[in-house]
Amino acid sequence: MTVQDVSALKQGLNPYNVLVLCFLGLGSMTYGYTASIIGTTLGQPSFIKYFELDTRKDGTDLIATTNGLFQTGGFLGTLCLPWFADKFGRKWACALAASLAIISGALMAGSVHIGMFLAFRFFAGASAFMILAAVPILMNELVPGQFRGALVDLHGVLLVFGYVIQGWVGFGFYFWTDGGSKTWRPPIAIQCFWPILLLIALPWLPESPRWLCMQNRPQEAHDILIRLHANKNDPGNTMAEAEFYQINKQIAIDRTLGSSWVAMFRKPSYRKRALLAMGTTAIIQCSGVLVINNYGPTLYKSLGFGPVKQLLYPAAWLVFALGMNVVGMFLIDRFNRPRYMAFGVLGCMATLIVEAALVASYPPATTNNQSALQACVAMFFIYQIFYGACLDGTQFSYLGELFPTHLRAKGVCLGVSVISLMNIIWLQSAPVAFEKIGWKFYLCFIIPGSLGAMVMWFTFPNTKGLPLEEVAAIFGDQDEVAVYQRELEIDDEHHVIDHHGENEKTMGRVVQSEEGSN
Repeated sequence: MTVQDVSALKQGLNPYNVLVLCFLGLGSMTYGYTASIIGTTLGQPSFIKYFELDTRKDGTDLIATTNGLFQTGGFLGTLCLPWFADKFGRKWACALAASLAIISGALMAGSVHIGMFLAFRFFAGASAFMILAAVPILMNELVPGQFRGALVDLHGVLLVFGYVIQGWVGFGFYFWTDGGSKTWRPPIAIQCFWPILLLIALPWLPESPRWLCMQNRPQEAHDILIRLHANKNDPGNTMAEAEFYQINKQIAIDRTLGSSWVAMFRKPSYRKRALLAMGTTAIIQCSGVLVINNYGPTLYKSLGFGPVKQLLYPAAWLVFALGMNVVGMFLIDRFNRPRYMAFGVLGCMATLIVEAALVASYPPATTNNQSALQACVAMFFIYQIFYGACLDGTQFSYLGELFPTHLRAKGVCLGVSVISLMNIIWLQSAPVAFEKIGWKFYLCFIIPGSLGAMVMWFTFPNTKGLPLEEVAAIFGDQDEVAVYQRELEIDDEHHVIDHHGENEKTMGRVVQSEEGSN
């Protein structure tokens, strides 16, 4: 009887696994559409006129508040999600967020007063950021480690696809001239479509095998892993069997460890992971991407472009972003994770430096230099080469990889909550800042973003390609790793042989071995 070294086996892509991720991506699209529709809404004259934002003394403040309340809802909602995800499951956390997105979208579309619209923007923000966290939590726990970066990056690709749809929806509805003062309503109502589809699909999608093991449901977990990871390169499902064995042994240890918010910050290695998660998203948000996206029409207006181009350029920008995210899927697993992200941040900073210099040297209000204006537009597109390819999806892979199963929901949600927290600052201040200090506002991104990228490059640990159950070792918690895949072998009867030696696993059942590991 021969044995195979598990570490020598190569996994292949399983079409079922990819299909599951695509359906989960409806949640990604929910976030993308919901978070960005306000950009084209604020560019719709009918919206501004309906709520009298162009004549009210507090009109500029109310525009800023539409984004501030959205991000505040996102911050609070995301921090509430881990309790639900840990108690009821990863996919039903997606269901909760999707339901809230449907309700808030419908009521925003039917708003008759600016106060009503703002109230449900808060709940729309909660739903959007909850699903932004819930989807990658589940994705990270479903995909094989060898392709984890690329497959979880699908979250970023479909998220941007949601952006793209809203961009062209907003652009198209601008030309609906016979709709009167209500032409802004349908684009917001379309927000409900993606979460409705997700709710329909969820009962047929698998739950996280790792969460099922935490709930003492190992047979369900085993069956799901086999179906998710079966591929032609591994006809005996040896990788899936070995992964299930490793997960089971790891969960036995994880159940003995603290899983509260207090435990996360009390234990040094957990605290380091939490700080890394918050640092990752904080540094990436210093790129200013949501300011560019949400205030796209406003930015192009400040550059002197007319209403049509104010909507056309952001829509084209998002199509380009989608292409760059797809490119990123083929690159992410080839490079050190933190250095790949740091490179992306530095690239974004370089383009913002040029943008700021152009606006400072050729003020649109006083200089009609068409070449300079076109160069400003070009810089926004070059910006997306770095953000789309290096940052948009990569951050979610990294967040999911940092934490053990019993803390993953809290850790990912902590990182995502910082996205909304940072954006409260940027989006609330952006309208006034662009009005009062102009190009100097770019410095608020350039300086902290550049410093953060250097910290990320030199100090953040690389998690690329590691099984989720082995990441603890790079944080000094070797004694909390139950078994390493390189220590496992599979014989011809698909038994998992652990070189630590006590256990043998056959067909999803862990039994005591009567023989030594050698």
